[in-house]
Amino acid sequence: MGKLVPNRRTILVSLGITIVTVVVLLAMNRPPICECGYVKVWHGQINDAGNSQHITDWYTPSHIIHGMLFYALGWWLFVRREFGGENAARWGLPLAVFLEAAWEILENTEMVINRFRSVTANFGYSGDSVLNSAADIGWMAFGFWLALRLPVKVTVALAIIGELVAAYVVRDGLTLNVIMLLFPIEAIAEWQAEGGVE
Repeated sequence: MGKLVPNRRTILVSLGITIVTVVVLLAMNRPPICECGYVKVWHGQINDAGNSQHITDWYTPSHIIHGMLFYALGWWLFVRREFGGENAARWGLPLAVFLEAAWEILENTEMVINRFRSVTANFGYSGDSVLNSAADIGWMAFGFWLALRLPVKVTVALAIIGELVAAYVVRDGLTLNVIMLLFPIEAIAEWQAEGGVE
């Protein structure tokens, strides 16, 4: 069974995409680091000014899961469907980085920031720092690497555990975020408002 093993060239392309993303976010006037003036490895509150400003937070598992999902997409595209020929599987990582980078840019537009504020648990969301966005791309790449190295059942189990822990602690996560962004459900909004890390 084929795997999406990147080579030196595709790793360099992935790094290039990340650098371009950082430049674009800076051009969008996103703050380089938290406007508080310092960098934390972990920030555990989801509704204060430090949310999505540091290296890791309660949304880090979502980005790791992105990597797992993008690995599955790349495997389906390049291995199962044999799109692009024999060596195309090496481009799975750049595809994943491109998709994550595109999301990081879209996520930091006023339209999406306002959508997050109005329909998700992130009523205090003000967008990401550039550091946080770059870290999110890195965490996605880590999820991609896990999916490359681990058996499918283990990868799926880790994704489910990540979602369940985030849902239990902060009443949010990748699945809930997607639901609330696309099809807001009042019952979920009320449940999220009742608890979670403030």
